[in-house]
Amino acid sequence: MTAKPVKLAIINRSFWPVYPVIGEALLRFAEQTVSSGNSVTVIMQDHADIRKKLAEAERGKGVRFYPAKAWTNSASSVLLRAFDAIFFMAWVLAVLIWVRPGKVYVSTDPPVVVPFIVMLYCRLFRAEYIYHLQDIHPEAANVVIPVNQWLYRILLKMDALTMRKAKCLITITGQMADEIRSRSGTTVPVHILDNPAVSFDNIDLSKPKIAGFSFCGNAGRLQRIPLILDAIEAYFDQGGQLIFVFAGGGIYSDRLKSFSDRFEQFHYAGLVTPVDAAQINADYSWALLPIEDEVTRYAFPSKSSSYVFSGAHILAVCGEQTGVAQWIKKHGVGVVAEPNVEALVKIFFDIERDAIEANSNDQSREILKEKLKFEVFVENLFGIVR
Repeated sequence: MTAKPVKLAIINRSFWPVYPVIGEALLRFAEQTVSSGNSVTVIMQDHADIRKKLAEAERGKGVRFYPAKAWTNSASSVLLRAFDAIFFMAWVLAVLIWVRPGKVYVSTDPPVVVPFIVMLYCRLFRAEYIYHLQDIHPEAANVVIPVNQWLYRILLKMDALTMRKAKCLITITGQMADEIRSRSGTTVPVHILDNPAVSFDNIDLSKPKIAGFSFCGNAGRLQRIPLILDAIEAYFDQGGQLIFVFAGGGIYSDRLKSFSDRFEQFHYAGLVTPVDAAQINADYSWALLPIEDEVTRYAFPSKSSSYVFSGAHILAVCGEQTGVAQWIKKHGVGVVAEPNVEALVKIFFDIERDAIEANSNDQSREILKEKLKFEVFVENLFGIVR
């Protein structure tokens, strides 16, 4: 990192091995930082007996881990989730005071409150912190479920202060960086860093692709699932022949299951492993990337990186002015469709008839794939944090 060794704390609730993308990336970052002669503490939440897993995999040597007990899973109640968040917040503060790092890397996992506590710790103990905004909260949460306006304003002011006091900020897109500067008034550097993609090392990319679409990821409120299903049904009713396969959980999983029961050309795989999701993406000629326009100001769909490595053309379903649409066009990895049934049905038939220009640029895709590799993410993060 620097000529003088530092004590770095890495705070991210999600971690290896349960989270194979950002968790793996942060573990590699911790290992590289230790190998450079620095002291590293990782504060995370433990879902899988991480010390045992690290020993079995011979990973994390020299890194000190402070795992907090995980009290919840995807089926837990809102009340238990709230307790879990408060417990993790208290754990972070206790470990920081105990370890006294001179530098802290903190992300939006979890958002607002934990980064705010890191800011308070750093002000009190004259440390510095780097704030990685994978999403911008409370705005991103407010798009999904409206937050009480009194609480929303408090959280907004807390996070804006955290942004202003950081050594620097990291986010995913230029659109998100503009939003950060606009709402916080921060003058610190804002770095753009693409998240890495899940490893495709064990994925078979040699098979002929199936004519159809894959969708792998959260089937939630932001993914326009009702619109997508209405368009697919209208396409099938008019004789469409493409295959559609969906994988992942979310509030619309039951609807996806019932839709799968109704239509032979539609398959719902349910929850799958990241490796299985990557193989599904690689098997199909197109990948669906629907997202609500408003949320693109505050977040970026993580599945996009996996879609790039799969070799599938991407059909983004969003407004032309969004950061997602601009990303698709800039890198030549697909096309953008307006979010309405008629436009989607038309583009499905155009794809079926090979009557659409996929805007595919193999050279541009290869350049993007290089940027999305784990080692590139780790090296860039290392350069920013040092």
